[in-house]
Amino acid sequence: MMHIQLSTRVNGHYKNIITRFDRQLFETLAPGMAKMEIVEFTGSQKGDKVHIRFLSPVKADWVSLITEDEINADEAYFTDEGTLLPFPLKYWKHKHIVRKITEDSSWIIDDITFEGRNILFTLLLYPAIFLGFYPRKRIYRTYFRNT
Repeated sequence: MMHIQLSTRVNGHYKNIITRFDRQLFETLAPGMAKMEIVEFTGSQKGDKVHIRFLSPVKADWVSLITEDEINADEAYFTDEGTLLPFPLKYWKHKHIVRKITEDSSWIIDDITFEGRNILFTLLLYPAIFLGFYPRKRIYRTYFRNT
């Protein structure tokens, strides 16, 4: 298993930020290098489902279920776990954390654990996933600028 964690400071109270993790944000975060469509997006709470279909460069489906969500005095989060993953992924767990810094600033933390079909794929996936998620830092800062 491999682990990637990216943290981004954004404007806004953590409870307001987590409510904006919706379809619009999901569409904004879509990777520019891959053409995709959102087949189903029911939300970011336990029991919800996200189904995306990559159309290029390779056609593949990705389905994740939201397996947990919580809001407490310091942070809010939800976790998506892959149930149907594109080759060569074997395991995917992504915890989306919004942690309070002050009343008007928060950390968004993408906490990702993944595994490929074998150790070679796992090692090759690391830079691809890191580079796929790193642009989210800029997108988050822009998206939540006026929160």
